[in-house]
Amino acid sequence: MVFLRMQQNHVLILDFGSQYTQLIARRVRELNIYCEIHPYNHPPKNQSEFKAIILSGSPNSVRGENVLHPDLSEILGKKPVLAVCYGAQYLAHFSGGKVAPSNTREYGRANLSFVKSNETFFENISEGSQVWMSHSDTIKELPTNGELLASTKDVENAAYKIKDQNTFAIQFHPEVYHSTDGKQLLENFLVKIAGVAQTWTPDSFVESTVSAIREKVGNDKVVLGLSGGVDSSVAAVLLNKAIGQNLYCIFVNNGLLRKNEFETVLKRYEGMGLNVKGVDASARFLKALEGVTDPEKKRKAIGNSFIEVFDDEANKITDVTWLAQGTIYPDVIESVSVNGGPSATIKSHHNVGGLPDFMKLKIVEPLKMIFKDEVRRVGASMGIDPELLGRHPFPGPGLGIRILGDITAEKVRILQEVDAVFINGLKEDGLYDKVWQAGAMLLPVNSVGVMGDERTYEKVVALRAVESTDGMTADWVNLPYEFLQKTSNKIINQVKGVNRVVYDISSKPPATIEWE
Repeated sequence: MVFLRMQQNHVLILDFGSQYTQLIARRVRELNIYCEIHPYNHPPKNQSEFKAIILSGSPNSVRGENVLHPDLSEILGKKPVLAVCYGAQYLAHFSGGKVAPSNTREYGRANLSFVKSNETFFENISEGSQVWMSHSDTIKELPTNGELLASTKDVENAAYKIKDQNTFAIQFHPEVYHSTDGKQLLENFLVKIAGVAQTWTPDSFVESTVSAIREKVGNDKVVLGLSGGVDSSVAAVLLNKAIGQNLYCIFVNNGLLRKNEFETVLKRYEGMGLNVKGVDASARFLKALEGVTDPEKKRKAIGNSFIEVFDDEANKITDVTWLAQGTIYPDVIESVSVNGGPSATIKSHHNVGGLPDFMKLKIVEPLKMIFKDEVRRVGASMGIDPELLGRHPFPGPGLGIRILGDITAEKVRILQEVDAVFINGLKEDGLYDKVWQAGAMLLPVNSVGVMGDERTYEKVVALRAVESTDGMTADWVNLPYEFLQKTSNKIINQVKGVNRVVYDISSKPPATIEWE
């Protein structure tokens, strides 16, 4: 990302472990401003490259034993700083102010009851504006040289600034959807106060990334595992722009793809000018998954099998030195704490992490720092087929994490048939583009049913459809009852082995999009 820093006005977000840190990055990107998240205790060596700094919230308390102590000597008073929640409390607590436990509940929606109207920070934001609170401590007294900028009914010191500095602090979260003027506030701080240029666009990303790949890879050969999805396809086109025929794409049939997907995807790539080879390794993957029921062990088995297949194929190509992956930001965030920061691990992704010692390939991940919606915009800017870009996300482990319990060829067949009925039905009824991601889950239970005059004892499947922007949060989609009824009837009548269909109405959080 060094090349990007030289080309862009950009923002540093110091992560203190808040569940909302990644949302801050998304909101900043929506302003066409490039930003990076780094852990508070491992900031970039040269912070002078950044035009502005944002301090995130945290589940920790500034009054606790495990207080997070950032070194802010290089930035306070020297750079524009926005301190959010924990950051605001930290500045107050250690600079002459007072932080104490809240007497009233300070979680959820609130409204600004006072706003200093002539302050640029709150330009175009008026009293009554809704904000989102999420803290158990509150700022009782402002820090030395602190000036009050805003209050709510229950939180007197909802926002303040440090006099004679471009340092601003807020107790609420502007990055959360429920803060109705949150984007305006971030724009006021970043553009009007910090003077950050809004030059982060898909075209600028393509230009800088292609240049960075050429500089990093040179004339080396790169092997890329294509999945048929948006991420790997956009990564392939980016790499192809940078290194052309030195890119060798491999599309692997892991036996866990959707019905007929192996053949369909290979045909789709024919007209894209990519050097693609199809490899049917379904038997190899199913063998590795025999008897495996634990979700994490499934992911590891599938990931290891991918690596083995790539290693086999890479050895057939002379002098390959790089493995490219379509890793995107949410993959990294959910697999490990961002850049080693304090956020919690949610799950592992098959394409995130290091390679085993036997595989002597270096990794290149051109999309690692952008979100799913940004990937689509980048793809559109390069002229990729809108139908491919509009394809729903599909997990790297495929149906392997949609079959709960052990995996067999027969279970894969059942789920492929169910999934085909569901997805094709969404397309036929004009619902596919209204859904961000959809799929079916095969549950590890049987249920009693009646078909004709006979009693059945067959599998249960759960259908899931969600709406989201980037997969970090998601809401279940209220599909029409008529569609669900029709789909359920088709599945039960057409898919041998299924006699019951249910619909998942859980949102993320607390549930994840996938069941495993």
